Amino acid sequence: MRPALGLAPAAALAWHAAPALTARGPLRARIGGPGRPGGVALTFDDGPHPEGTPAVLQELATLGWTATFFLLGSQVRRHPGLAAAVVAAGHEVAVHGDEHRNHLAHGPAWAAADLGRAAAAITGATAVRPRWFRPPYGVLTGGTLRAARRRSLTPVLWTAWGRDWEPSTPERVVEHLRPGLRSGAILLLHDGVGTGAPDAWRTTAAALPLLATELARRGLAVRPLRDHLRSPR
Repeated sequence: MRPALGLAPAAALAWHAAPALTARGPLRARIGGPGRPGGVALTFDDGPHPEGTPAVLQELATLGWTATFFLLGSQVRRHPGLAAAVVAAGHEVAVHGDEHRNHLAHGPAWAAADLGRAAAAITGATAVRPRWFRPPYGVLTGGTLRAARRRSLTPVLWTAWGRDWEPSTPERVVEHLRPGLRSGAILLLHDGVGTGAPDAWRTTAAALPLLATELARRGLAVRPLRDHLRSPR
């Protein structure tokens, strides 16, 4: 990683790495949130996946839910029709990067190129210009934030996740989410595999009806980010 232009090496390192602190703990929930009261935003990472994305779309259709899908540009190029199907079903698409890599290990030029390729792939497949960005692992850097700002992408992390990339069960996924099922929350699940178990999407899809029961008990609606957060444009 080259030092940021005009900064001493120590300052450049701080500029690069300090935003990564938001990947853990209470700071994470403040990147993009909280959302409007009365509901939660449901988001999915790592797609489109040839099996996981259709399975999740089917469950969402059954439940009558609309969600936001953070797509990988590399996956969109492999499966452009699936990316288009997400939008055709009424869901929102957003940027998860081009490759599923930790931005902390790469410099500003790499981050700018990665976001550029991803945004171009998503817009090319869906005819939609994405509004939101979430980096793999939730790790932001100075270069990442600068690249997102230049592309009018608003960073959004999450307040609760189902840890559904791990070998798990639908019940366990909901158990992980349960402490964060509160008004204004942003929930994170996965329709693709990323670095997780190859068939983890099966557990995610099966967890959605169980999640519906939990949210109904709390009187919480399910929304995409476009209806949950203030529009960045």
